[in-house]
Amino acid sequence: MTDPDGLERLWTPHRMAYVRTAADEPAPDPDLPACPFCRITVDPATSRDDALVVARGASAYAVLNLYPYNPGHLMVLPYRHVADYTDLDAAETAEVADLTKQALETIRRVAQPHAFNVGINLGGVAGGSLSGHLHQHVVPRWSGDANFMTVVAGTKTLPQLLEETRDLLAAAWVQDG
Repeated sequence: MTDPDGLERLWTPHRMAYVRTAADEPAPDPDLPACPFCRITVDPATSRDDALVVARGASAYAVLNLYPYNPGHLMVLPYRHVADYTDLDAAETAEVADLTKQALETIRRVAQPHAFNVGINLGGVAGGSLSGHLHQHVVPRWSGDANFMTVVAGTKTLPQLLEETRDLLAAAWVQDG
């Protein structure tokens, strides 16, 4: 149905879970930060939330997206809790860029995607569901990856478990230096 403003609307109230910020949700443990990205620390021995981490650097890391659009969908982000790209220091900026390049190279070797979406949603209005902690998405794409299941049934089919994807990418990841 078209409204008087000429726009059709598809109501998706289930998406509110992605619109809310991490601050809106209580921390699962009062001793841990509310931000799920901040629960992943530089030291894997002290983190209980790093099972999907693919690679670590000194100031940034790559982690699989818990709600992937496609297998291999990961995020590159600084350990430090900053919201805007301009808040990164020079070392963080360089490492986020370097890890993004490594992610592209690794995913190409492991999964041979046809293309990628790479991007940052700065702010909630821009689509950043966890906009308080900057993160750059790296999404591998294949021709036809949005098929009838996604369009008609609202269901994304993923042919590989997150743990399997993480193991493949982590084993293939080559870090410089």
